[in-house]
Amino acid sequence: MLMISAAMIMHGRSADNDRKMDRFIDGLMEKMSVEEKIGQLNLPTAPSDIITGPARESDIAGLISKGQIGGLFNISNAAKAREIQELAVNSGHGIPLLFGLDVIHGQKTVFPIPLGLSATWDPDAIERMARISAIEASAMGINWTYSPMVDISHDARWGRVAEGSGEDPYLGSRIAEAYIRGYQGDLTDDDEILACVKHYALYGAADAGRDYTASDMSRYRMFNWYMEPYKAAVDAGAASVMSAFQQVEGVPCALNRFLLTDVLREKWGFDGFVVADYNAVGEAVNHGMGSLEEVSARALKAGLDMDMVTGGYVGTLGKALKDGLIREEDIDKACRRILEAKYRLGLFDDPYRFCDTENPEDKIFTPEHRAEARKIAAESFVLLKNDGILPLDRKARIAVVGLLADDKANMLGCWTVGADKDSPVTVLEGIRSAVADPSAVSYSRGSNLFYDPDMDRVSRNQGKDVDRDPRDAGEMVAEAVEAAKQADVVVAVLGEAAEMSGESASRVDLTIPDAQRDLLKELAKTGKPVVLVLCTGRPLVLDWESENVDAILNIWFPGTEAGLAVADVLFGDVNPSGRLTMSFPRHSGVMPFYYNEVPNGRPTDGRWVKYASCYMDTDWTALYPFGYGLSYTSFAYSEPVVEKAAYSLICEDGKYGLDSPVRVSVTITNTGKRAGTETVQLYVRDMAGSVGRPLRELKGFEKVALRPGESRTVEFTLTADDLSFYTQSLDRIVEPGEFSVMTGGSSSDVKTAGFIIK
Repeated sequence: MLMISAAMIMHGRSADNDRKMDRFIDGLMEKMSVEEKIGQLNLPTAPSDIITGPARESDIAGLISKGQIGGLFNISNAAKAREIQELAVNSGHGIPLLFGLDVIHGQKTVFPIPLGLSATWDPDAIERMARISAIEASAMGINWTYSPMVDISHDARWGRVAEGSGEDPYLGSRIAEAYIRGYQGDLTDDDEILACVKHYALYGAADAGRDYTASDMSRYRMFNWYMEPYKAAVDAGAASVMSAFQQVEGVPCALNRFLLTDVLREKWGFDGFVVADYNAVGEAVNHGMGSLEEVSARALKAGLDMDMVTGGYVGTLGKALKDGLIREEDIDKACRRILEAKYRLGLFDDPYRFCDTENPEDKIFTPEHRAEARKIAAESFVLLKNDGILPLDRKARIAVVGLLADDKANMLGCWTVGADKDSPVTVLEGIRSAVADPSAVSYSRGSNLFYDPDMDRVSRNQGKDVDRDPRDAGEMVAEAVEAAKQADVVVAVLGEAAEMSGESASRVDLTIPDAQRDLLKELAKTGKPVVLVLCTGRPLVLDWESENVDAILNIWFPGTEAGLAVADVLFGDVNPSGRLTMSFPRHSGVMPFYYNEVPNGRPTDGRWVKYASCYMDTDWTALYPFGYGLSYTSFAYSEPVVEKAAYSLICEDGKYGLDSPVRVSVTITNTGKRAGTETVQLYVRDMAGSVGRPLRELKGFEKVALRPGESRTVEFTLTADDLSFYTQSLDRIVEPGEFSVMTGGSSSDVKTAGFIIK
């Protein structure tokens, strides 16, 4: 066993520390057998016997003692993690394990789903969320999170849009950087953990929005619309990257050398390690790529360092080496990357730095963390419509209707493996806590999720959703309608259940489930004002709702403080400031849909015109566009002003610059009677290019808090990089010509100015 003292090892990133790390790992690897090196590349899930029983008696203990495991995932208990780590440290060469878990939007304190977090347009808030998540996860023995998911998606049918940051690469990049900063810091503190950027690459472009299907596109499209957030996360220092499940250019991502080596390592300079998604190496056999030995060897040579769950590496690489499919230096390269990550995390210095069993409750689900979750949740809500009914009067008689109004687990959303399902505050509880007389708030379930019991079953496949009410559908509706008639206002909490979005949750129909939509129609017939509080993990089709209810507040899935945050906004303690990061369509059939498309030769304004780009049977424009969101106040924008009319392009050694930055200013005024926060958005269009350029691209944003009557001038600075794009040959260039800049409150509500690059 190799004994390591704290004085010998320093972690962190510097040239001196990297040299020390190299010497240390060189010495360690000289002592390791080929089998032990391959063992570092093996990431199994923690079996039940190691979680529930003594670690030394588990089925996997033997593999740990032989150095056949590099890490485990699904351990979330500091005492258990320490017990298992002791097995590893006291075996063989004493190499500690990584402990990973899907900490996606909180550990015990759960924040809004990532799509909701992105709607804050607030990277600082997202960084705070990630920081709290890392503090809680590290207190439970976890030192590696499989987050952030930075996949861009244009298709709301794909359920995993709930886990991402929407359709825009610029905003997605700023959010990706915030996650990395929050999780990792500089990896010197005991509550900073490794981040894992996923799913590399293009997972969000799955064909037909159906999970796990191929993502097929040109490299021009790939790099201009999808790849930027992955690169931003790498540039921010992400320690690890997770390969995606699906094929890109006919090759599964886990085996894709172009993605894993040519781009990630050679073009972007990534020096961390790459892990496969769950069984992705094994699934390459299903893709028709060969036997498990063949796909494992191919994955290793492509640049995949760690095999999750499959057992393909630990089970076949030894034979593949003898068969000549791989070289020992391929194994060494991957092993070194895993050991470097453990070194930089400080595990060789102190293998138990994430196994502190003293007072972990002081760091978990604290009042401070819950207060932050409540604040961020309220900031994520998007007010889609308001005919003056909001904010509500605390003295009003309120009929709360909907099965989601009084259900705790659904408030958490998907991917909350570490949360206590009974911890959230329901919307009903939040409203009753905020009114003058709680007895004035009635509650009626009104309906089941769907009419079809099988659809309810599918939507409850992980046991997180409400049970079906056995009563007749008409009886439930009648009860809710009667309650509505007795009230001053109806708050209908409807939409998707938590497990209707996330992994393996693709939907072809993007409307509110049938039983709930019919309930809403009956409530509207009462003539009482109806506020739709919408639960969803994706953009939905709200054509009928937008015409027939008085207000729509989209709350996504808000997390543990859901009900309190909803009450804060409904009653006006918080003025809603969320803005959409995915466009809401008018019809499911327009998918995929995104605001930053390229122009076509026969454009229309959305209506049908013969021989033009449109649909015969629906307006193809967004019902609620990217960047959209209302407030309880109003804002007015001046015309944008560009500092100069023309700029000179400079190109030296293939690097582009301008003679001076492009400075754009706009003045915004709060023209209403309430204080409010507006997200000022800057878009750019390259009016003519050698390849198609988007009609508009987000290139800047700033949240501005203003008192009634207050004005503020916001200045944006554009560089050559902001005006650049990838050609078909993947050269990143800037072309001279005319540019438009647009400022406003959404992608479809802007004022325009221009400049020229010579």
